[in-house]
Amino acid sequence: MKEILIVEDNPMNMELILDLLEFYGHNVTGAEDGIQALERLEDKKFDLILLDMQLPKMDGLVVLERIKANKVTADIPVIAVTAHAMKGSEEHFIEKGCVDYISKPIDIHRFRSLIEKYLGN
Repeated sequence: MKEILIVEDNPMNMELILDLLEFYGHNVTGAEDGIQALERLEDKKFDLILLDMQLPKMDGLVVLERIKANKVTADIPVIAVTAHAMKGSEEHFIEKGCVDYISKPIDIHRFRSLIEKYLGN
């Protein structure tokens, strides 16, 4: 079973993503802001991180920078999740270190194929 960290401040989005990933057979840990996410990363090894880019307390790009700057977490694939999908956003998040990008509302079929792509299922 793969370990996935979801960083999402919207409870409805968190529940949807969590339910989908558990349905796909993964272990899921949630964090509702960047500070919690970094704490979770100190406690556990994850195979994939789904990172909302619009977070309270600490912006998603700051969280991403910290993940990539830490030798222990730098190799974990990070998929950016955002409701503010503008032209060029995808390239911007990938330049910053994300492996991919998914916009909200979530397309369930694309979401599943992305998860499988980065977990090697």
